[in-house]
Amino acid sequence: MIYQNPILPGFHPDPSVCRVGRDFYLVTSTFEYFPGVPVYHSTNLINWQLCGHCLTRQSQLPLQNERSSKGLYAPTIRFHDGVFYMTTTHTGQFGNFIVHAQDPAGPWSEPAPVAVGGIDPSLFWDEDGVCYFCSNADGIVVCPIDPMTGRLLESPRTVCRGTGAKCLEGPHIYKKDGFYMLIVAEGGTEMGHRVSAFRARSIFGPYEACPHNPVLTHMERAQSPFQALGHADLFDDENGRWWAVFLGIRLLPRLKQHLLGRETFLAPVRWQDGWPVIGQGGFILPEMDAPLPDAASVRPVCREVVYDLDRDGLDPRFFFVRNPSLECYRADPAARTLTLRGTQTRLEDVGGTPTMLCLRQEGFDIFVQAELDPARTDAARAGLAVFQTAGYHHEIALEKCGAQMQVVLTRHVAGLCDVPARVPVGSDAPVVLWIRADAQCYRFGFVTPGGEEICLGSALCASLGAESVTPRSFTGVLLGMFAWRGDAVFRSFRAVVG
Repeated sequence: MIYQNPILPGFHPDPSVCRVGRDFYLVTSTFEYFPGVPVYHSTNLINWQLCGHCLTRQSQLPLQNERSSKGLYAPTIRFHDGVFYMTTTHTGQFGNFIVHAQDPAGPWSEPAPVAVGGIDPSLFWDEDGVCYFCSNADGIVVCPIDPMTGRLLESPRTVCRGTGAKCLEGPHIYKKDGFYMLIVAEGGTEMGHRVSAFRARSIFGPYEACPHNPVLTHMERAQSPFQALGHADLFDDENGRWWAVFLGIRLLPRLKQHLLGRETFLAPVRWQDGWPVIGQGGFILPEMDAPLPDAASVRPVCREVVYDLDRDGLDPRFFFVRNPSLECYRADPAARTLTLRGTQTRLEDVGGTPTMLCLRQEGFDIFVQAELDPARTDAARAGLAVFQTAGYHHEIALEKCGAQMQVVLTRHVAGLCDVPARVPVGSDAPVVLWIRADAQCYRFGFVTPGGEEICLGSALCASLGAESVTPRSFTGVLLGMFAWRGDAVFRSFRAVVG
């Protein structure tokens, strides 16, 4: 069956999958965003439904004052003996840790810290039931562990130092045909990213390198729309076919920059002489033909988000910059409004938590629209934002200027603020703000009470490219409703995000 990559577009890096019967569960990194580590469910590997998050409490994920692109690094999800386990790295308080749950939708346990350094941890259960932990602490290290408590049962041993390329990371161990198969990422998560394979008869090695390493890379495919492929996790389906999920980027046209973040891709895996062959001999295409599990259930993917203001509570697809104050978000189903209470923290402030609900930008062509009620809004500024980091984002907002309301376009690049347009508006009629984008630029504007669309200005997409951001961003552009210093009453929100 023909399917399209990426399967999870937008900011979905470092994917990991486990299978339980015919059900697949996938997690990705979240860095400084909350809640942490989304859990997606699928039966066909194409249609993924968010079913929960692994880290939903501040005690599990303290992110106060976390810098951009810090926080939670690559997770691994595994299932053993009726229990789900997720291990990841918190660059702040916990280091490497494990949480567990009976239901992937949660609730998940409090973190069990693991006294092994490095990042990108993974878990593997051998046939005798012993659980092994691995990370990239000193090369790739492995040790037996109690996954419930994080207690090490032996000291870690270094088992592999890769092929000699930089940034050896992302290790996963599997057992196939009597071999322990070790899959790693190398080359750094830039254009030289790649996946390499090793195998051994003992979990502690010695590991031999695959003769056709790297088993996945686009290093020499400069014309491909997908680059920086790497950080793979392998798994089988109920029919015995093997697959790989991995991250990659889509470059802006004619630019060596990416905007959307590292996304999740899928490729079939075949085995040749006991070694994995990912995709079409180590590379992939935008459209691939493979025997998907439960193919009859595959349906078109909808990228439109319409916020249901009749709902009681926040839509679970939204997330926050660092730990939120949930009292700043009030849904009123009877009035069909959503009120954001802005604090003193602005989007451009480094540290702290601005009042903003975020969605991932999942494609270059987007449209976002929100309607505010000026008569019930007393926030100093409130509206829509495209957000990469505190120093790199753009806003179209309703702003108070004395007794008058204005629609204001503000662009933030490298910590500098530019205000190219201000237009007075009345305070008695709803104000509709919008953002449109293609692969070249963002355009910002509003709709007059008479229905006329007014464009206030634009910003190049490259201004928010990950390679333009200092320090470089590991995340992707988000689309958000925000408020600062006071209440903002939203009457509608709609986004076509890809």
